[in-house]
Amino acid sequence: MHEYSIVQALLNQCEEHAKANDAEKITRIEVKIGVLSGVEPHLLKTAFDTFKEKTVCEEAEFVMQIQPVVIYCSECEKAFTLSEHDYSCPQCQGSLIKIIDGEDMILLRLEMV
Repeated sequence: MHEYSIVQALLNQCEEHAKANDAEKITRIEVKIGVLSGVEPHLLKTAFDTFKEKTVCEEAEFVMQIQPVVIYCSECEKAFTLSEHDYSCPQCQGSLIKIIDGEDMILLRLEMV
């Protein structure tokens, strides 16, 4: 389960940010998880709750924003959010598309004290 290694990297990042900002603890962590990132949100939450003990994140609220797939159509020159995994333009049905969001996991925000 790679969510454990993701959480370990996230906790390391949090420790570094807390140290750089002279914070004693982190109270809130917000991440954006793309539906195509390969990360299972419920497993990530379980891993976070397991490994946050005895870290600066021990009391942190963990907030996940699930990012749907966003495509850009070169034919229409517009961006669209996909609700299903039909990778064609919903407006012109064209196939000259590029995925512009929904593939990554990003640390969006930390609240520290």
